[in-house]
Amino acid sequence: MTEGPVLGKMIRFTLPVMASGILQLLFNAADVAVVGRFAGEAAMAAVGSCGALINLIVNLFIGLSVGAGVIAAQDLGAKRHSDVIKLISTSLTASLVGGVAVMLFGIVLAEPMLVLMKTPDDVLVEAIPYMRAYFCGMPGCLVYNYMAAILRSNGDTKHPLYFLSASGVVNVVLNLVMVLGLGLGAIGVGIATAVSQYVAAGLTVLYMIKTRGVCRITGFTVNGRKLLRMVMIGLPAGLQGCMFSLSNVIIQSAVNAYPTVIIAGNTAAGNLEGFAYTAMNAVYQATLTFIGQNVGAGKYERIKKIALQCVGMVLVIGLLVGGILLLFGDVLLLLYTSGENRDLVVQAGVNRLNVIAICYFLCGLMEVGCGILRGMGKAMQPMIVSLLGSCAFRIVWVSTVCPLFPGEIMSLYVSYPISWALTGGVHFLFCIYFYRKLMRKRVIEPLAVSEPVTK
Repeated sequence: MTEGPVLGKMIRFTLPVMASGILQLLFNAADVAVVGRFAGEAAMAAVGSCGALINLIVNLFIGLSVGAGVIAAQDLGAKRHSDVIKLISTSLTASLVGGVAVMLFGIVLAEPMLVLMKTPDDVLVEAIPYMRAYFCGMPGCLVYNYMAAILRSNGDTKHPLYFLSASGVVNVVLNLVMVLGLGLGAIGVGIATAVSQYVAAGLTVLYMIKTRGVCRITGFTVNGRKLLRMVMIGLPAGLQGCMFSLSNVIIQSAVNAYPTVIIAGNTAAGNLEGFAYTAMNAVYQATLTFIGQNVGAGKYERIKKIALQCVGMVLVIGLLVGGILLLFGDVLLLLYTSGENRDLVVQAGVNRLNVIAICYFLCGLMEVGCGILRGMGKAMQPMIVSLLGSCAFRIVWVSTVCPLFPGEIMSLYVSYPISWALTGGVHFLFCIYFYRKLMRKRVIEPLAVSEPVTK
């Protein structure tokens, strides 16, 4: 990552990450499709209603895995291999402890949080057991994400893909068994998801115990210095994710005021949009890792080339996938629903796609800008920008603009592309500032070393 041409290596890095994310989404889509087609709109709305709330709780701890990935990339770029081993042990311990904490939190507070979101009664009956079952898999979810982040920082994007594929197959099979065979509805989907999380985590840990490479597990220990760095970089990333999720929870709460068919259509469309986000998020992962390794190696001059090529990649992906969703959204939405209200659910989903799909490249640009900053070790700036540009903006929008258009759900959807554009624009202004600062540092330091010693 620190030598030679960049684009080909980034594409080779990005494709397995993209495939991993898309596979995960396919398996999540299978959750929604199975429950929607065989358990009804209320069960599908239950799964959708929980999504934003689950992300709000989980993203704080997932954010720490971003910190682990950034530190691993910088240590690998600087060839500090013993530090990588310490980081892995610390990350494994932190992910297990955090996973148990999130699991208990989600199980206890599932019902009051869903009630607070104004979830309709017919949806609430399915949503509470689904959410509790889902949170039982949190230790496995966090362990996989932390360890996969470290493997990707070393350029290994294939093994996380293999392990995720295996867990996804388990998820789909269990979905069918739980929903079709046992008639469990939404809770069956939650159980299947939880089990599949442990499969992914178990395979990843087993591989990292047996490998002889630098990214290997040697035990459960906590290195205070590594944990502090991981928290300092990862906590702002986690808080940023929480802020996005909080704004989405607020929007979901507003959506929950509409009929169940609109909630179901919103859920299906949001699931489809996830494919666009996941494809572009793979470019974010590449941005983070490549820039992190080059910063660690002191090769600051490569940052600009990496950033520009990542911007180009995310524009192409965003416009391509967004165009596909815009043109074929109605056909794809039919995969998620059946029954007498099918046409209403599809139309509700199309209404959302018509506003958001073609603008999704803005979300990708926002993510790349964030990845550049984090790769350079800047954690607070993207968090603060996201707090103002996304969370605060969306809260103000829902409370001021939406009441001007009562009953018009489109006014909710418009807040997404506007917030992406605002947040992404400020991210890139910070990127330019810190890049120039790094380049000045690169010029000044050699001059200081080469000054003649005078007596």
